[in-house]
Amino acid sequence: MAEIDLAESRQSRLKSGIPPWSHAGPKPTYQPLQDNLKVDAMVIGGGITGALMGQLLSERGLSVVIIDRETPGLGSTVASTAMLQWETDRTLGELEHVYGFERAVGIYRRSAASVAGLSKLIVANRIACNLLPRQSLFLTSNQEGAGDLLREVELRRRAGLPSRYLEHCDLFTEFELDRDAGILSRGSAEADPLLLTWGLLDIAVKQGARLIGASVTKLHCEGGHVTAETDGPFVIEAETAVLATGYAMPGIDMPKLHRTTSSWALATIPQDPAALWRDQVLIWEDSHPYLYMRTTPDGRIIAGGEDDDTVDPATRDAKLAAKVATIREKMKRLWSRADTSVATAWCGTFGETSDGLPLIGPVPAMPQVYAAYGYGGNGITFSYLAAQVIGAMIGGGYRDWFDDFALDRDAPAYVERPSISEERRQVALS
Repeated sequence: MAEIDLAESRQSRLKSGIPPWSHAGPKPTYQPLQDNLKVDAMVIGGGITGALMGQLLSERGLSVVIIDRETPGLGSTVASTAMLQWETDRTLGELEHVYGFERAVGIYRRSAASVAGLSKLIVANRIACNLLPRQSLFLTSNQEGAGDLLREVELRRRAGLPSRYLEHCDLFTEFELDRDAGILSRGSAEADPLLLTWGLLDIAVKQGARLIGASVTKLHCEGGHVTAETDGPFVIEAETAVLATGYAMPGIDMPKLHRTTSSWALATIPQDPAALWRDQVLIWEDSHPYLYMRTTPDGRIIAGGEDDDTVDPATRDAKLAAKVATIREKMKRLWSRADTSVATAWCGTFGETSDGLPLIGPVPAMPQVYAAYGYGGNGITFSYLAAQVIGAMIGGGYRDWFDDFALDRDAPAYVERPSISEERRQVALS
């Protein structure tokens, strides 16, 4: 039996401020638990991960319950900036240094396939979430970083990943950005995370899933099934359960490679279209703490970053004004045409891992319970991947590469960036 303490994952603790996402979609309605239930699958958490999981399992004909004690999507999901990228928080070179070329390339290819698969799902189901295909522009923050990006492009070319190296003159000519180097990549996208979550939940309900408003307090894993006690008199019995509760794994010791971090973001007032950069590419900097920028359909600039290891919500919130001031300053230095007047700002707490990869799969010592955590900057991309992996596992399928994301995998405490030799630099340039 596992005690489930969800106090740390209350929406009021996960985020604060006012993200810019629309509330105009079909808001899902959760029903109270009025009787004991017996289902094939129980998904605990109604954010983007739970929504993707519920949509997939109900599509496959399973009886599904999605349970959440609060309005779905208004926790970590709404705090996301929804840059749907296949590039992970760790470069391909960093992952190769730790896991070898083939394994690192496999991880990157599956991330790219996840963005493509999610985009296809959205289009096929006509989910109105402002999905737009975008290129991604990864910028170095200093001259030394240009060499790192050269090696990164070489590795991506070997892997067949769609990326192009841009020197300073290329960046200035094509994008009017004053940076030493960058990598331009196809295959990313952007969306409204709240509309996407609500749209997926709406589809799941139409496929037969039930949305239950309650809080799980205990999980019993015995007899080949999982029983959830709730804060009411009734229980839910399921053949399998999926924990999709945000960054916190309730009642379970988190793996050593997991850590909690906070991030801050802002949305500007709408900009003059002529003041936005070319193609509204997704921009992110190779710096620590990093800066990222994207646009919205109504012409706002969303910028964020300044991540640190703050965990306490009150301390995180107290930093909002100073963090937003820093983000505005960095944004202005990178793109001087921006009107940095802030329309809204927010902050949130997230989970990440030392290797930049998610935690997906069976929970050790809890038969029939699966979890998906530790997403970092690729939250929605890895949420889709988690749904596909766990969905396959529930159906009895298994692939060796699933172990790359296992909760109990071995991973380094820190991934160091390898250096680039002059010989490899010339190869990448050519």
